[in-house]
Amino acid sequence: MPQKTYLTILKFGIYAAFLSVFLLFNKFLFPYITSKQIYFNILIEILFVVWLAMIVKYPEFRPKKSLITAGLACYFFAILISSIFSVDFNLSFWGDIERMLGFFHIFHFFIFYLIIISVFREEKDWRAVFTVSIIAAVLISFHSLAKTSYATIGNTAYVGGYLIFNIYFALILAVKEKNLAVKSAYLLSILPMFFAFWGLHNSGSLVGLGLSVVLLFFIYGIFNKNKKVKIATLSLFFLSVILLALVFTNKNSAFVKNNATLSTITTLVSANKVTFQTRLISWKAAWRDFPSHPFLGAGYGNFAISFDKYFDPKFYNYTRSETYFDRAHNNIVDIVSTTGLLGFVTYLSIFAAVAYYLISGFKKNSIGLNDFALLSSLIVAYFIQNLAVFDSLVTYISLMVALGYIYWLNNKNGDGRANGILDEALNKIKNIFSYKNSTVNESYVIFFAGLIMFIVLYQYNIKPIKMLMGTISGQEAFAKSDFIGGVEAYKKALSYKTPLDRDSRDSLIRLISNINNLKQADKEKGAEILDYGVSLSNENLKYNQNDSLALLEHAQLLNTAAEFFKDDKEKFYYYSNLALEAVDRSIKASPGRIPIYFQKAQIYLTRGETDKAIETLNYAVSLNQDYYESVCKLARIQIITKKDEGYPNMDKCIDKGGAGELYPSGFIAQLINHYAEKNDSGKVLKLYERMAQLESKNAKILANLAQLYARAGEKEKAIEMARKAGDLDASIKDAAEGFIKQMEQ
Repeated sequence: MPQKTYLTILKFGIYAAFLSVFLLFNKFLFPYITSKQIYFNILIEILFVVWLAMIVKYPEFRPKKSLITAGLACYFFAILISSIFSVDFNLSFWGDIERMLGFFHIFHFFIFYLIIISVFREEKDWRAVFTVSIIAAVLISFHSLAKTSYATIGNTAYVGGYLIFNIYFALILAVKEKNLAVKSAYLLSILPMFFAFWGLHNSGSLVGLGLSVVLLFFIYGIFNKNKKVKIATLSLFFLSVILLALVFTNKNSAFVKNNATLSTITTLVSANKVTFQTRLISWKAAWRDFPSHPFLGAGYGNFAISFDKYFDPKFYNYTRSETYFDRAHNNIVDIVSTTGLLGFVTYLSIFAAVAYYLISGFKKNSIGLNDFALLSSLIVAYFIQNLAVFDSLVTYISLMVALGYIYWLNNKNGDGRANGILDEALNKIKNIFSYKNSTVNESYVIFFAGLIMFIVLYQYNIKPIKMLMGTISGQEAFAKSDFIGGVEAYKKALSYKTPLDRDSRDSLIRLISNINNLKQADKEKGAEILDYGVSLSNENLKYNQNDSLALLEHAQLLNTAAEFFKDDKEKFYYYSNLALEAVDRSIKASPGRIPIYFQKAQIYLTRGETDKAIETLNYAVSLNQDYYESVCKLARIQIITKKDEGYPNMDKCIDKGGAGELYPSGFIAQLINHYAEKNDSGKVLKLYERMAQLESKNAKILANLAQLYARAGEKEKAIEMARKAGDLDASIKDAAEGFIKQMEQ
């Protein structure tokens, strides 16, 4: 193909990559991630074949020597080495459906970068690619403002990082543009991005962008030759620093609290935030585990290994949800813990190279002040916001564009040196396929590279698509209470046997673990489904025999199997013993994770070994005295088995706010009678609130709750409950309306 054709295909292919941010296919499992990454993978694999043929035929388009490219190559190589020696190779190399950040997927971003630096060689090229990126970001911003803050990206932290890049891309184009109308358009594009950014209320992004702007003022103040600009920007710098210092040293003052903007800023960046505290716990776990694998880490993407091993039960003081961290939510901690010093050093080498090129280019006047200031601030903003999150597709794409632009600034005058290693490799490819003329040579490269990429594309993108769609079909069947049909749909989905089956298997294992689902099948079919579920669970455990979560789910499934075969003593104890073994291994992998002990207690209860269940729950309570769920479960068993400690522990359970954990209604009714006899109206009210949750269609319970609210002086709640009770039961509607009138008077 002619040179121009190659360039046209590759440039439009790069533009097409930005469409990925909009893709959201609901027929995919984890659609916010899989829709985008699979599309991006397929696109890059196709473009790779075209790019390889072009640089073999036209050597002048081969990437030049660059420390940035070398840093990226070394970093990806470090990830690959870490994956090979990983605790869980499958997770490191292929990743999972929820993140799609395994080596296989992120390596596509490196190819994306190589194509960019090969074909975007003029200023108009960069204006075009930045403009396409900005247009996409503006559309995402409008979506964020009009519908959901996370737009089609699915996570506000990802949106924040994405918008930071594009705000700076717009500024880069605006300061270069001489046409006032076009300049104004670039500046106006920042407005929707900024308003969407502010609406995210994301602390990491806010700190990153805020500090980068302060740095921007400082750089302009120091290096700008215009005296007025120098004075103005330095004044803004010092004013910003002083204001920030005053706001945070007086964050509890009435002035700050009463100012919506200032109070929002101080709240978002507070060290007392729940998310910060839970992440701090995870970072400490990574630090404690670092000596176990300092050079290569636990394996890329395997942060959960470190987090589980040193999980701190105090975590539950902040939240009871999202207790399993597969990522550190801090890019540096994540890299150090999963790829070790090798990954950390090579990652930093990328930014060391960026700093070197920006500073040296600025000194040589090959990079202007605007590019130097804006790019330096952008990289700082990205680096800081990533201290509270990790990269995703949208930030990887934007980062590669930014790095490619810095590469171009350093090589735009044509003084970049040829890449000897790359040239040698490509010349060998050319010699292998050379035959009389370059057309045949070029065709061979396209054919063989295309064949390899077609196999990769089908095996690792098309087949996963079929698996993902099949999984959703299975879930739709389950939603219609078609348990058998759901299992069959899952079987078909998993028959494609892709490296990404883990999450699909996991979702089916959870469904099979529900004994109520199994009751929809006869004994023979239920036994068959259980065997299939156990085989899937064993498949997942092959990836990592010490995966605490996988072992916990395995134990739950085996306990369900034991319960299913309760009439067959031999099978019952076979599965129950395996369940105990699995839960003990789960505890060994994460001894501080309290809910695992709940499962162990449940296994003992299924076996009829009540004393052992109580002993297990007592230990769970000792791990964190403030975690009410432990004492609630303990108290329930003790009361049912008539233990003396039952009601004193139930007092603790309800006082700590655990009434919402109690079940079933019959047991709660027993507790209500007990506390009514003791005239403990506070506990009776809390128990009735829980009863109303479980029996939301029971008018009598709602009416009683209305009376309790009235006695407690909570008039609005009393009226609301009375109205609901009257609507549910016509026979008490008149009484309910009379009660409401009385309350309103």
